[in-house]
Amino acid sequence: MTAARRLMVVAAHPDDESMGFGGVLARYASEGVETFLVTATRGGGGRYRGHAAGSGEHPGSAALASLRERELRAAAATLGIHRVDVLDYTDRHLDRVTVDDGVPAIAEHIRRARPHVVLTFAPDGAYGHSDHVAISQLTTAAIVAAADSSFDARGRDLGPAHAVSKLYYLAWDERAWTAYRAAFKKLVFVADGVERQATPWPAWAITTVIDTRQWWQTVWHAVSCHESQVDAYAALKTLRPDQHEALWGSQSFYRAFSLVNAGRQRESDLFEGIDA
Repeated sequence: MTAARRLMVVAAHPDDESMGFGGVLARYASEGVETFLVTATRGGGGRYRGHAAGSGEHPGSAALASLRERELRAAAATLGIHRVDVLDYTDRHLDRVTVDDGVPAIAEHIRRARPHVVLTFAPDGAYGHSDHVAISQLTTAAIVAAADSSFDARGRDLGPAHAVSKLYYLAWDERAWTAYRAAFKKLVFVADGVERQATPWPAWAITTVIDTRQWWQTVWHAVSCHESQVDAYAALKTLRPDQHEALWGSQSFYRAFSLVNAGRQRESDLFEGIDA
């Protein structure tokens, strides 16, 4: 009997799994792939139904974090995710996590789940979000550490070494970002007094495009599970069908490394070259 293929997403916040990776998670789960999600924070630093932290309508960081974890698990169930783990780092402070802490934490989950493929944010954090940038860096390092049987986790037993076959970064193209701008206007993140914003990946740099048209409604149901963030998502309800298709009908990635294939030919399957 052929062993099941395994796919892991490592993300920063609740809702990243749906907004960023929902299409591929839903598709591959429906095809029998074991899907795993590691989320670094519980999202306690965000808004609550549009209300900022400290306002009378906001329940407070701890209560919001608890609520958002429940929403995360509901969304994961909608997407068919096999297992969800939350690392409990502080929202909006993920870039303060040390290598000695964050890399072993992620490497341990990689070794336990033993995925063939790992997905995470690109080094630009999609639109410069510091938590997204940090999770990209930590995950990339953790894949190296997970494969190294001599990796020193300061006495912590991470389990037997495991080499991931392929690592992908999320790589939204101009069409996807145009659809996002139609819903959210301009996605920006301010760090160190500098306003960062989304920059689409050029078409030539995208190595992999996955057809997820059959699962866009599943993705929308998963996004809708994040009710505490409903104000941020309200504009999505007004999008035209072609805009929804641009958001959820396909997902594009950059193949950061692969132990099983290479070359310029664009992939249509994350598991291309892998014999499970």
